[in-house]
Amino acid sequence: MPMDRFIIAPFETGLQTNVRPWLVADDAFAYMRNAYVFRGRVRKRFGSRYTGAGWANAATQQLNSRVSIQVGTTSGIGGLAGTVPGAVFAVGQMFSIGTQMYTVQATGTPVTMLTTGAGSGTYNTTTGAYVFVGAPINTPVYFYPATPIMGLTQYQTGPINQQPSYAFDTQFAYLFSGGAWTRSGTSVWHGTDTNFFWSATFRGSNQAAATLFTSNFYAVNPNGAGNANDDPIWWTQDGTNWISGTGNNAFYFLPAPGDPPVPQARYTGPYIKTAKIILPYKQNRLLLFNTIENDNPNGDGSAGTNTNYPSRVRYSHNGNPFAQNAWYEYNQSDSSNTGTGGSLSRFDGGGFLDAPTTESIVSAQYIKDRLIVFFESSTWELVSRGTSFAPFEWQKINTELGSESQQSSVPFDKVILTVGNVGIHGCNGANVERVDNKIPQEVFDISDTPGGTSRIAGIRDYFVEMVYWSYVADDQASNQPYPQRVLVYNYRNQSWAINDDCITAFGYFNSQDAQTWEETTDTWEETNQTWESGSLEANFRQVIAGNQQGYIFIVDADAGRNAQVMQISNIVISSSNSALTITCVNHMLVDFVNGGFVEIQGVQGMTNVNGLYPVYNVVNAHTFTVLFQSDATPPTGTYTGGGTIARVSQIDIYSKQWNPYDKIGKNVFVSKIDFSVTNTVSGQVMIDYYPSSSNFSMPYFGGPLGSNMLLGTSVLETSPYALYPLEQQQARLWHPVYFQTDGECIQIRIYLNEQQMTNPAIVYSDFELHGLVLHTISTSDRLQ
Repeated sequence: MPMDRFIIAPFETGLQTNVRPWLVADDAFAYMRNAYVFRGRVRKRFGSRYTGAGWANAATQQLNSRVSIQVGTTSGIGGLAGTVPGAVFAVGQMFSIGTQMYTVQATGTPVTMLTTGAGSGTYNTTTGAYVFVGAPINTPVYFYPATPIMGLTQYQTGPINQQPSYAFDTQFAYLFSGGAWTRSGTSVWHGTDTNFFWSATFRGSNQAAATLFTSNFYAVNPNGAGNANDDPIWWTQDGTNWISGTGNNAFYFLPAPGDPPVPQARYTGPYIKTAKIILPYKQNRLLLFNTIENDNPNGDGSAGTNTNYPSRVRYSHNGNPFAQNAWYEYNQSDSSNTGTGGSLSRFDGGGFLDAPTTESIVSAQYIKDRLIVFFESSTWELVSRGTSFAPFEWQKINTELGSESQQSSVPFDKVILTVGNVGIHGCNGANVERVDNKIPQEVFDISDTPGGTSRIAGIRDYFVEMVYWSYVADDQASNQPYPQRVLVYNYRNQSWAINDDCITAFGYFNSQDAQTWEETTDTWEETNQTWESGSLEANFRQVIAGNQQGYIFIVDADAGRNAQVMQISNIVISSSNSALTITCVNHMLVDFVNGGFVEIQGVQGMTNVNGLYPVYNVVNAHTFTVLFQSDATPPTGTYTGGGTIARVSQIDIYSKQWNPYDKIGKNVFVSKIDFSVTNTVSGQVMIDYYPSSSNFSMPYFGGPLGSNMLLGTSVLETSPYALYPLEQQQARLWHPVYFQTDGECIQIRIYLNEQQMTNPAIVYSDFELHGLVLHTISTSDRLQ
């Protein structure tokens, strides 16, 4: 009997969960993990690669892609002793001296670190004191704090497309220079791993005075006694030296009170301790939103009392925000000679404005020259009145839709996207409405714990026209608090997908040097990049991401694998040589039941360890177990350091429940499906299928109702068939998979099984699905 043929192409809808799988669009997917719709085809998720230099040395290339601090230089006999900066001293931290690595694998006072070469090192996990003996001589020593990346920004100064890139973890600032992320300045922050950094460049009165401001909005007591560990606003004007907004550099908005009419001395009154958001705006003013202000009763910057004004914006005068009177409120003046009555500085346009709501300001972005401010459950515009006195006013745009996270707002020219508590919203300046109508439930799968909502981070990828939001899933274990998923939004066709990954912060980065093919670690099979790919060019604007261990990597849609951006602190071989217990601090991996796979590389001191593994058991937040294959060579040796882990992403896609004859009430028989795929060297995926809205896997159970019919392997090869020489030259292939299945509907699953996930030639191969053709006939009535 002749078959009907139905082609499904191009793919535009992506993930769709607002209706049941049999009602979604023909080209939609009921489940879509680690793949997305891109310009009419289904494509494997983005990969990643290191940001730092040193590609030629596989053993140490991780070092330049991780934030570090130079703590000294070894002596002529390889010795050095000292104490690392900051207050975090823990397992998982590391030192490097040249190409040698020293890993803190246990707590101790002190503990002997693992070392990949000659010499030895000890580290005190209580005080941060270190001692090296017999290490490489006259060589810089770098310390890796291994704390989460909490901010990535660019200082908008210098030549076009060569703006300096900065990173912030919980304690320090870092500048990418000389092919590595090294500490910038001597500033120390005290925030937690939920205090993200907000940064902004303020041009000031002239280009030479361009200033990079940053704040992590941390105070021990936002409403209460001030503390020495409260973090002020910091800024830099030369890209190296950071200045703290304290003492004479604080933003004072009132002089200290005195006996009228005698104005008091400068630098003695209440001041702005910190702010959640910093933005330049019209009339050359600097704006601070959601402020914490200190009353400074002693006039000397000592503790005082903090007060948080969550719905307030403070604005400077028109001009230099560092001027003595830049932030003075109306009718205020001061004098440096108390008692003389001579006023040296007077109010000339600074002040504040509280929004008429008790909600907190969460985020803000621009639409053209308008400033949109997101509160917890509402959206407002800060409108410029164009006057020197009372220059702004609040206007409400939406009364029920706001934003949950400071870092979730992503600006476009005509709209701002942000993640709220009841949806992902788009604000065009006149209205706010949901844009996630195809996946309305996903936003409720974001953890609504205080740490969960604040950890959402978003960015726009111009290269592939996508927006990414990393988020904490509601079903995560409480001891794994960092984001474990990335929501992917194609803003050209409004399609959605979900990736598995741990990313704590996003930012932009201009590559300083072009990457050559000799330097790349990808094989021909693993990359989609062309010889002239922009993602490899110098000064190309890349999306970068930071993770929970202080690594920073490039998000590259044309890379076929994820970078090795988790450090192994220790490896223990089981007594039977069948398993490895891995210590990896805050690994953020799921268990094998949910499909966790990793690649281990760079291990020193051991043999037969590097390779691909399924995660067999997650012991706790810092430890997991992998199993060796029964035919693998057993591992030997003792771990000395250098090992890294990459998350290996498993493609997993469920189609619509198809039935071309549903409108006439007939069942469908599917004989085969032809798949149009991009030609690869050795790629393949599995094709599973389920009849009549069941979870009955036909290939797994050997055919209809366990009849053991020979239906083939269900493997879709994306490589050329040997019997068809022309396929070797084709860019796109049509390959069939046979089904012979009847039902009320048919749903297919495209995925990689365990054998494929542990085969590098397959798992790192490209995957692109251009279309498919269903070969079908109608069969019995539904009720027969």
